[in-house]
Amino acid sequence: MLLISGDPANDLVDIINKNRTSQKLPQLNDSPGLGCMALQYAELCKGNCTSNGVVNCKPPEDDFTEVFGPNCGVELPTFGTITGHIVGCQPKYLEPSPAFSHVLVKDSKALSILRNKSHTEVGVGLVGAHKSSFFWCILFSNGKTNSTFVLEDNGKGDQAKEGVL
Repeated sequence: MLLISGDPANDLVDIINKNRTSQKLPQLNDSPGLGCMALQYAELCKGNCTSNGVVNCKPPEDDFTEVFGPNCGVELPTFGTITGHIVGCQPKYLEPSPAFSHVLVKDSKALSILRNKSHTEVGVGLVGAHKSSFFWCILFSNGKTNSTFVLEDNGKGDQAKEGVL
């Protein structure tokens, strides 16, 4: 699969959408607000990966509204429902396509989340820890484009940085 964006988060969104459309499901809109929150999730959990790629981190649900959203500058009144998430980790960096198939969507549960018909938006974040693991996070929402997870000041939140959509 040839992807040319050069941004692994964007490439993963493209892969997700190609997978969904191959199953006759609608494409998901990429959400910068969700992407930034996915990056926050990944940052928080990056050191919690076992040597065989098991994630040992589950932030409290409140972290999305009380920590991740504000850090990204997501306007609170636009905070929507997160309808699913997929996380994965690996001791070394993988390109988006192998990361998708071997780290993120490696079982029927993850595939079911990916193909959930209620999703309308997606955001991807990934981080790598020096001499540690790489951590990927995909967040899904059923919100309306440009009306949920809206970023204040055009996305100039405290923690918005590269690696997000």
